[in-house]
Amino acid sequence: MRKVITYGTFDLLHYGHINLLKKAKELGDYLIVGLSTNKFNEIKGKKCYFPYEERKKLLEAIRYVDLVIPEENWEQKVKDIKEFKVDVFVMGNDWKGKFDFLKQYCEVIYLPRTPEISTTKIKQDLSLNEIAATK
Repeated sequence: MRKVITYGTFDLLHYGHINLLKKAKELGDYLIVGLSTNKFNEIKGKKCYFPYEERKKLLEAIRYVDLVIPEENWEQKVKDIKEFKVDVFVMGNDWKGKFDFLKQYCEVIYLPRTPEISTTKIKQDLSLNEIAATK
């Protein structure tokens, strides 16, 4: 069995997330998603709309995802790769090169992002719409 792992916040779930998860699953038989906890997101300077448990439920409902684990810090990736016997680590190519140090433990693949969508873009568009509606 070939195991794949990826990490992320997955807030305001959108088709870019689904594309990434689908492509990640195609690289193996079992997909593990390390989901950033609310506390870890605060450390990263991110504010989530949905709390961890709700984001976890959303991910668990996606057919490509086999297991969701909490991501609580930057350093846990090596431990997770060893513990779950991961063969492939996957991230979006906006992180290209940042996780090359994991190549000593497993294959590292950076997948292309869906260019026209992101959670940041959704939040910006909603903010602009809200501003326009008040004028």
